Amino acid sequence: MAMQAKKEGDVFRPLANFPPTIWGYSFAKFSILDPEFKTYTKEVEALKEAVIHMLMQSMEKLADKIEFINLLCRLGVSYHFENEIEKQLNDIFIVLPDLLSKNDYDLYTLAILFQVLRQYGYKVPCDVFNKFKDSDGGFKKTISSDVEGLLSLYEATFLSVHGEDILDEALAFTRQRLETLAAQSSPRLAKRISNALLRPFHQGIERLEARQYICFYEGDESRNETLLKFAKLDYSRLQCLYKQKLAFLSSWWKELNLAEKLPYIRDRVVEAYLWAVGAHFEPEYALARLMIAKYAKMISVVDDTYDAYGTIDELRRFTDAFQRCDADVIDEVPEYMKVIYKGLLNLFDETESAGKEGMSYRTSYAKEKFKEITRAYFVEAKWFNEGYAPSMEEYTENGLITSAYCLLPAASFIGMKNVVGTKEYEWVESNPKTVIASKLICRLMDDKATREDERKRGQCATSVDCYMKEYGVSETEAIAEIQKMCANAWKDMNEESMKPTAVPRVLLKYYVNLARVIDFVYKYMDSYTYCLSLKGDVYTLFLGQLPI
Repeated sequence: MAMQAKKEGDVFRPLANFPPTIWGYSFAKFSILDPEFKTYTKEVEALKEAVIHMLMQSMEKLADKIEFINLLCRLGVSYHFENEIEKQLNDIFIVLPDLLSKNDYDLYTLAILFQVLRQYGYKVPCDVFNKFKDSDGGFKKTISSDVEGLLSLYEATFLSVHGEDILDEALAFTRQRLETLAAQSSPRLAKRISNALLRPFHQGIERLEARQYICFYEGDESRNETLLKFAKLDYSRLQCLYKQKLAFLSSWWKELNLAEKLPYIRDRVVEAYLWAVGAHFEPEYALARLMIAKYAKMISVVDDTYDAYGTIDELRRFTDAFQRCDADVIDEVPEYMKVIYKGLLNLFDETESAGKEGMSYRTSYAKEKFKEITRAYFVEAKWFNEGYAPSMEEYTENGLITSAYCLLPAASFIGMKNVVGTKEYEWVESNPKTVIASKLICRLMDDKATREDERKRGQCATSVDCYMKEYGVSETEAIAEIQKMCANAWKDMNEESMKPTAVPRVLLKYYVNLARVIDFVYKYMDSYTYCLSLKGDVYTLFLGQLPI
């Protein structure tokens, strides 16, 4: 990304010269009333009873039962059967000690059992894997060539909580062995291994993981044809729904015309909707997705204004005026910022009417979180303007706000009336471990991916720079420590997802999903800014048809 400064009179602006959109308004052409959605829905409903019967029928072997539930999860259709799965797993968990004492399960079965139960909040003890260690404390050589077992154990380790050393050891062991075994496996299995090493299932975006696994499962000689067809139809059904909403969102963005009025911003409305689908993929959260995408897009506009265009005086005026959030003070902001201010006021009005009744508190909450993030952006702008280098603690405290993971949930809650009520709002405001962990992962992963560009533009120090300065370490060492902080944050989320939970599981999962999105977008590079790297995934998610 070319860096440049633009001089306007005596004013220098640290322009980033962001790459242009690769999609434009192309998605606006899709029909908002897609008849295919209804057709696919009818076919899905017709097969659903058959799949329920498979799930609920009496299976003699625990391995068969847990494998089927795992398939439902990996194929992305488990959301249809949450109550049925919960009952099955609860029954299994109750008798688990007896099952383990009477049966000598192999590595694959135990790892799948561990993974599936933990995904649903059942805390299976990690010592079930002790049987695979030898007297020297290492893992037995007998499992070192068990590809399926090692792959399942590798996936299971990402559901660990603090203090489970055996799972930390298993992660290092399985990763090393799988890297070696990938070269010796069939092309089909090697592809699955490399995908898992690139991004484990627990940290992946659910729809993309489902699409990937559907293609893998299709090549399985023992595949269940009914289940495969059900998964394909359901994937295609949701894809139609996403295209409808993306058409609406693209038209909204086109009408705002901010990309033309503010050419310095990142034009990323399609990527913002990918973010929303990553947070909530289920059909019932269509409104939540729309709100996430709209707020994410406006956050991005404001972020780019603070980070890559506005002067300190302009930003101060905007920040002060925005705290009042009133059209009567719009003349107090610079001329080019008026379109942003109007856009935000209109967004709050849209929010108020989006869910009809009971929106007043939810809108007010979202509005206050947006005010909070502008104040945090201004703190960063002042640090840069004054040449101030914050401590790691000071930077992180402000960075948890600039992560935007305080605002995006506020937007999402507008479409989650049946899940989020007074109790859940109070839980979020108490800053529990899951909420902090999700924000922290967002801030640190973003910093790790964007640090070079920030430095070139002379922007405020990232967490990497703050850590290097405070602890006198190299960039490599600082990044290693930040990766450890992220790994610990994942464990915090896993821990708080174990039963009994303080809030509904769907809310905990939502924060995990937000962390998954940030991991997906920023793990290897800043894919939001350099959006070409997401083109294939956007195509897969919204355009690429599955042969049925």
